[in-house]
Amino acid sequence: MTESQTSRALRAPVDVLVLGAGPAGLVLGNLLLTAGIDCVILERASRTHVRNRARAGFLAPNTARILERHGLADGLHRYGRRHGTCEFRTRDGRFRLDYGALGEDTRHHVYPQQDLVTDLLEHYLGRGGRVHFDTEALAVHDADGPRPSVTARDPDGRPARWTARYVAGCDGRHGAARRSLPPGTVRHQHDHGVTWLGLLAEAPPSLDAVGYALHDRGFAGHMARTPQVTRYYLQWQRGTAADAWSEQRIWDELDIRMGAADHRPLHRGPFRERGLFDLTCDVIEPLRHGSLFLAGDAASLLAPAAAKGANLAVLEAEILATALLGALTRGDTTGLDGYSDRCLEHIWKAQEFTGWMTRLLHSAPETGGDAGSFFQAGLRRSRIASLRTSRIHQDWFAANYVGV
Repeated sequence: MTESQTSRALRAPVDVLVLGAGPAGLVLGNLLLTAGIDCVILERASRTHVRNRARAGFLAPNTARILERHGLADGLHRYGRRHGTCEFRTRDGRFRLDYGALGEDTRHHVYPQQDLVTDLLEHYLGRGGRVHFDTEALAVHDADGPRPSVTARDPDGRPARWTARYVAGCDGRHGAARRSLPPGTVRHQHDHGVTWLGLLAEAPPSLDAVGYALHDRGFAGHMARTPQVTRYYLQWQRGTAADAWSEQRIWDELDIRMGAADHRPLHRGPFRERGLFDLTCDVIEPLRHGSLFLAGDAASLLAPAAAKGANLAVLEAEILATALLGALTRGDTTGLDGYSDRCLEHIWKAQEFTGWMTRLLHSAPETGGDAGSFFQAGLRRSRIASLRTSRIHQDWFAANYVGV
């Protein structure tokens, strides 16, 4: 850029620049705006895409409490449904676990993430909040100084530069915040060796529980989203394209793995969406780099087996908002200093349970021939048997299944 272009591209400084308009960025933006903090959100996608991108749909009790505490739960209470039962299907039959009755407030809210994001966006814009859609953040600069900046590309393709007192990186695993991390940042990575084909079917739910089917042919999952839409998952051969099978073949495979012949037929309908999910995870340490803070998928990525990602994002956003308010309104940086350690405690707890859940639902990748396969299958049967019969194990499952 020339000097004249740089001048024209400069944006007025703000207190907090938020990268990403997902659950973390929008909860953070709403909390800061309510407290009178000058903030702006930059989002690389269009407004339509943000409102419609389908993600998770299970909100934990603590997530609902955070939304309620800040006046952001109207849509959740109006359209969300409480849910507290899961059903496991194996070659030995099926059993249902009423985890919602095993502890205090241990039920989920079923509420599609795109609906939550729409609610949060409407709250934020209705209060005068500023979101710049179709604006891609490219890099964060000078995070170790008193006035970090972000270079971005405006919707018309022209370069722009924003300055802020703090930058909140809520822009996911491939966003500018992660790309701008300094040398010495540690990224812990793990690949569970499993791939899912995720399906969004225009079909009513086929059972009134979250369904987990453990079959010799691979895992299959059933999760209601709305009375008309159901999310299904199929364990998938990694490297196979999402469109390699016809809808008929996929529904037939779901019938087999979920034991439809022994239980009840699945309600069928066209697939609105298909996507591949490698069950991988990672954690960034630390989550603070000077004036740059990471939250949501920018901070950690979890395999989807336990539906922890969106719930962690909302929790981290509240923790970060409280810390930023302390620093900006009272000059108290205690919350910012402890932000990384506090969030990482929750992240590692979620990673541990997600890993346990992943091992429960899937055969381990082949590493030692048939002997290893039989051994792993035996371990899975033992885990399921314990979950079926042990109240101590059930209580542990319920607490961790809904906790963050």
